[in-house]
Amino acid sequence: MFIDESEIYIKAGNGGNGCVSFRHEKYIPNGGPNGGDGGRGGDIIIKVDNSTHGLSLYNRQKRFLAPDGQKGLGCNCSGKNGDDLILKFPAGTQIYEKDNLLLDLTNDQEEFTFLKGGNGGWGNQHFATSIKQAPQWAKEGLKGESKKLRLVLKTIADVGLIGQPNAGKSTILSILTNAHPKIADYPFTTLEPNLGTFVDKDSRIIFADIPGLIEGASAGKGLGIKFLKHIERTKMLFHIIDANSADYLEDYQMIRKELGEFSKELLLKPEVVIINKIDTVDKDTLKERSATLKKKKIKPLFVSAATREGVLELANTVKKELGL
Repeated sequence: MFIDESEIYIKAGNGGNGCVSFRHEKYIPNGGPNGGDGGRGGDIIIKVDNSTHGLSLYNRQKRFLAPDGQKGLGCNCSGKNGDDLILKFPAGTQIYEKDNLLLDLTNDQEEFTFLKGGNGGWGNQHFATSIKQAPQWAKEGLKGESKKLRLVLKTIADVGLIGQPNAGKSTILSILTNAHPKIADYPFTTLEPNLGTFVDKDSRIIFADIPGLIEGASAGKGLGIKFLKHIERTKMLFHIIDANSADYLEDYQMIRKELGEFSKELLLKPEVVIINKIDTVDKDTLKERSATLKKKKIKPLFVSAATREGVLELANTVKKELGL
């Protein structure tokens, strides 16, 4: 199950307490203090790792605690430091504390020391003076930092594929990229965003296929608009329309309306309108579709994902739009 939002609690390790100890050796009846220092608590390190899939780990587990430092020992021996805890997130993850954005993770393999573990306490060896030669106290370790976080994953892609259910978004993704999304002839085949990468000798373009939208999505109908955040980072949109739809213009306008309900900024992104499944309609129908859209100042591309007609032009268009 694809998880793109979660809430977790994280805490760095506490420092170990210092030790109260004195030398006890033969022929040295009044040995001085030799209590060691406590170890440092482990840090919380955040790492970007694109081999992780969504935020499912952080849905199953809600608390992440770095190990504490060990307490100090006698003979001036310091306690062992706590190991750092590395939390891995996919690129595109945003980390919030309440409504305050703390980190926006965008580059694979980036690392951040996010929370610091507490320093270990001093042992009593540090507190001996000419007056107090046998101190009976040591210092406690400091607490590690902690936070309650809200995680939001927004997929990083160059092109977002949008349209109604069964418009052919997943099929187009599969022929343009290395992705293998589920494809079937019933609505809502795609239940989560799918990513694919188009690669040729001089280009690498990431596509995101977003589950289909229906009228009322902004009010929660169908799969709602919960996945639209995954195209907020895209540079452009492919708006795919089924050539067989008698209400193709209304379909197009409805999708644009739902985008605007979610974010006005989505309406400002460059858009390529694609009439798909042209192998299933006659030429006169395609001419009528093209003429109607051109009256709305929309110049569509005509594609058949099944026969791959128009696919090369589609690939060249996206490369041109992205300046590749």
